[in-house]
Amino acid sequence: MNAFKSLRKDQKEAIGLLQIGTFLEYFDLMLYVHLAVLLNELFFPKTDPHTAALLSAFAFCSTYVFRPIGALLFGYIGDHIGRKSAIIISTSIMGVSCFFMSILPTYAEIGIWASIFMIVCRILQSLSATGEVIGAEVYLSEILKPPASYQLVSWVAELCTVGSFAALLAASLVFKCGANWRALFVLGGMVAVSGAVARRKLRETPEFIKAQVNKSDESKSARVSKTTSLAYFFIYSGYPLCFYIIYIYFSDILKHSLNYTPQQIIDRNLFLTFLGTVVGVSIIMMAKKFDPLKILKIRGVFSAVILFVMPMLPLTDIYYLTTLQILLSIFALGTLPAIPILFKHFPIHKRFTYSSMLYSLSRAFMYVVTSFGLVYLTDFFGYYGIWVVMFPVSIGFLWGVSHFEKLENSKNRNVLENMNFMVTT
Repeated sequence: MNAFKSLRKDQKEAIGLLQIGTFLEYFDLMLYVHLAVLLNELFFPKTDPHTAALLSAFAFCSTYVFRPIGALLFGYIGDHIGRKSAIIISTSIMGVSCFFMSILPTYAEIGIWASIFMIVCRILQSLSATGEVIGAEVYLSEILKPPASYQLVSWVAELCTVGSFAALLAASLVFKCGANWRALFVLGGMVAVSGAVARRKLRETPEFIKAQVNKSDESKSARVSKTTSLAYFFIYSGYPLCFYIIYIYFSDILKHSLNYTPQQIIDRNLFLTFLGTVVGVSIIMMAKKFDPLKILKIRGVFSAVILFVMPMLPLTDIYYLTTLQILLSIFALGTLPAIPILFKHFPIHKRFTYSSMLYSLSRAFMYVVTSFGLVYLTDFFGYYGIWVVMFPVSIGFLWGVSHFEKLENSKNRNVLENMNFMVTT
């Protein structure tokens, strides 16, 4: 990778520590999600299908709904103490929660307390995941310059998908080979703690250190645009909708309408996650030649068309359902490779807080709306209930991308004007 070869040794080391750490963090986070068909039966009471769906939705949402609290905590640490501290603490919390999950008694052993303790562990993982992924992306955005940052920061987000793919592989081993699921959480905890120790070698970003020196002046003048914040929120709201439909909503149809077994569903999800990984890598490579925001806009248009057509098709037909899963995996509403562009439009001393909070709110809001809302919307409207969520999310995503395009064009004009002024004087 040309962008990597031109970097200093300390930059390469930071990239390695952060990218590998993010992969392992998301392996730990998504392990439960992909083992949910097994673990929900172990840690939650057996009920009727409707109640079971709601319990499953709550367990899934607990991964995201408490992220805004983590954003407040790690946003404060990241903006006042340093990006490095936020990353190390978040990784440590993930490791501790994994260890606890590995020894937690089941519902058959301690009753409802098993459900409560499991949800607490998921909440802790939710809190830590926010500091991890945003921390790594902000850190790299501040030590790298475009266009190298477009690719190398995007690899952090892409490794979240790779970590999820690895978690799916591990889940498949549990079902196919009877592997011990508790051992996987022990391994995840050990790796997370080791990663936290290794990240102590990171240096604080020069941009943050420089801003600390001029903190009093910068803090007085810094303003966060409400429109920019809203645009950032809408852009990050796109992927949760696509993820939920691909992996959760369609899995329920496969299980209840087409009688697929948990193993068959996991095998399909393995293929889809692998496909998503290939697409992500391709998009990162495209950032060498194409404008990152234009890539987002093109994917946004295709995704909107797919989501619009989806309710009109017979989703209980396996061929239509499979085609939709593949197309949504290819054209999911994501942020690759424009992540550094989005961060740079927040002031340095508020960047971690605002970016992590808006990211967390988008995840929490969208996964609650999809997990619970679609249960009732589709009961009432059938598959057309998806439109109630799809239209505002798709329109908001495309508007958000257009807003950042205007900001970038304005910034480029200002730079050009300053250069012309320097030349003429």
